Parts: sequence; structure tokens; C-alpha cells
Amino acid sequence: MADSSNLKSDAIMEQMKQHFATDAGKKLAEKIGLVYQFHIAPKKLGFDEVVYTVDLKKGEVTKGLYEGGKPDASFSFKDEDFVKIALGKMNPQIAFMRGAMKIKGSLSAAQKFTPDIFPKPSKL
Repeated sequence: MADSSNLKSDAIMEQMKQHFATDAGKKLAEKIGLVYQFHIAPKKLGFDEVVYTVDLKKGEVTKGLYEGGKPDASFSFKDEDFVKIALGKMNPQIAFMRGAMKIKGSLSAAQKFTPDIFPKPSKL
């Protein structure tokens, strides 16, 4: 695991943690009910990745691999691409088609990964 102290994604993950503690965040977690794992690389996919688990069954965001079995879908991004998707500046489907995002696991679960799961940019 990399030293993630310089990843922009860390701040977004912290915001997501707080977002899922709110009523709106809890409703969203209930609606989606899936577990996502994010592999975020500082510069190049597959190298020095930091792993986050976003558990939308429990409404939790944790650093590290999912410990409850297999996640419904895993995504790999470069830090800057993750930030663009989180802020709504890049469409996840377009990111996938361009190779900026890699997906493992259930594609139907992956399609429920939309910018809606992130807190609105005004909070970031």
C-alpha cells in the first residue's frame, strides 16, 4: 500500500464518510445496497494503489480491503480521474470506455455507481 497522504481522493472519501452519516446518505445507502471497492493509484493504474471500501449495505467508508467476502464491484482509477468523477466532471461510463477506469465484478452493480453516491461538490 502506498503512502496516500498526497492523494486528493482521501478528502473525498472523508466527505463520503460524513455524507453516509446524514439522513440523505442513509437513504442512498439503503437504495443501492452494494459494496464497492476502490483502488486509487497516484499516477499509474496498478501501482502504489490505496484501497477503499464503500459499503452501501452498512453506509460505511473504510480504508483497506473489504473483509466481508467479495465486493459487488471493484474499480481502479488514477487519483485525478477519481476526483473528476466524484466532482461530476467526468461521466463514469465515459471513463470506463476511455480506459481511465477499470471494473472487476458485477457489471450490473457497477452501473449503479453514479456520481449520486458522492456528496455534492458544494460540500467538498
